[in-house]
Amino acid sequence: MRFIVWLLLALAAGASHAQVPARFSFAIVGDVPYNAREEALFAQMLGEINYENLAFVVHVGDIKSGGSVCSDELYDDRRRMFQASRHPFILVPGDNDWTDCHRKSAGGYDPLERLARLRQVFYAGDQSLGQTTLTLERQSEERTAPAAFRQYRENVRWAVNGVMFIGFNIPGSNNNFGRTAQANAEHAERSEANAEWLRQGFELARKRGLAAVFIFIQANPDFDLSFLRRPNMADGYAAFKRELLAHALAFGKPVVLVHGDTHRFRIDHPMVDPATLQRVDHFTRIESFGSPFVDWIKVTIDPENPKLFSLRTGWTANYGR
Repeated sequence: MRFIVWLLLALAAGASHAQVPARFSFAIVGDVPYNAREEALFAQMLGEINYENLAFVVHVGDIKSGGSVCSDELYDDRRRMFQASRHPFILVPGDNDWTDCHRKSAGGYDPLERLARLRQVFYAGDQSLGQTTLTLERQSEERTAPAAFRQYRENVRWAVNGVMFIGFNIPGSNNNFGRTAQANAEHAERSEANAEWLRQGFELARKRGLAAVFIFIQANPDFDLSFLRRPNMADGYAAFKRELLAHALAFGKPVVLVHGDTHRFRIDHPMVDPATLQRVDHFTRIESFGSPFVDWIKVTIDPENPKLFSLRTGWTANYGR
């Protein structure tokens, strides 16, 4: 039996000064499907999403389990699955999709080789996936970008009706930091590219007078440092969180971070300004559902809503771990 939960988000007063967007909706999914049963449930869920009037669908990464093989065949299968979306479909990559492919159970691949393959399968051209497509701006196509940044085809942005949307390659497993020297070097290069993509996105949002910025990543960046895996592990998300805080404070309008990773549907305000020790109320975090829960979130941007947007979710599956 389907039920609907409407969740109004308390956002900052700065929203009232933003460019007024036209009403529209989009969907969020993530961390599915992990197994054959979830593949069937995902297809059922996508059929439900296809009936909705949506501008686009975003999958926030982890299109497979961490222990399943990172094969070309699996990537191709997932692409066919996502192409069944009636709406434009945008994917940001997760750790299960490339950084963790070094695991023996995942095939013992070179993670960078798997990332290159992901770019071929999911990020070719300037169009999204889906039966109807959306033109995306890719960091790889920025003419003024340093040559080193032009490999990041998965970093994308687009704007709809006065709202900026930005996708990043920021995966779980501590953002591919702290495992090997090669991984640390990759982390450093990608973090530099991500910082520039974030800066550009906020700069464009300010210049255009946009009402809000939505950011999509796979990783839970661990705002309270509660689940770093080892006591002496450095925080692979520290630079991103500092940069995000600075941009959110300067922007002064609603900023929403959407992520997956820890498979816990929630909406909160986890960012604290260390200079004032005050919560940044115009910053909101949305975490998607994830395996074993196969469900989706509908976000509606509404200029008549004083809180700017609302959420609806329908429970489609709940089964044992």
